[in-house]
Amino acid sequence: MFEVSVTATFAAAHFLRDYKGKCENLHGHNYRVEITCSGPELDNAGMLVDFIDLKQATRAVVDYLDHKHLNETPPFDVWNPSAEYIALYFYQQVQERLGAGSRISQVRVWETDTCVATYRP
Repeated sequence: MFEVSVTATFAAAHFLRDYKGKCENLHGHNYRVEITCSGPELDNAGMLVDFIDLKQATRAVVDYLDHKHLNETPPFDVWNPSAEYIALYFYQQVQERLGAGSRISQVRVWETDTCVATYRP
């Protein structure tokens, strides 16, 4: 099995709905996201997925969320902007941009250096 990953960062503010604690208040994070594709076979060029394509698809989502108040930004105006839902959102958006030829196997979102949420489809 082959794996290819890219990482990107963005800054955003949010608060958690239906939560009791510090995170119910508006605050910000410098998020880091890692998108991993996996598969058993390489293409004719010897690649699982072109890093450029994966970076561009990831960057499009990062650009949409960067320096935003997530609670006011769809879909997080409805979804609670937890790290778990942010990981799911990245999966959906990046996979759609890559198309059926590439398979995302994991998305990891760090809110801090020591706190990470993972989504695996």
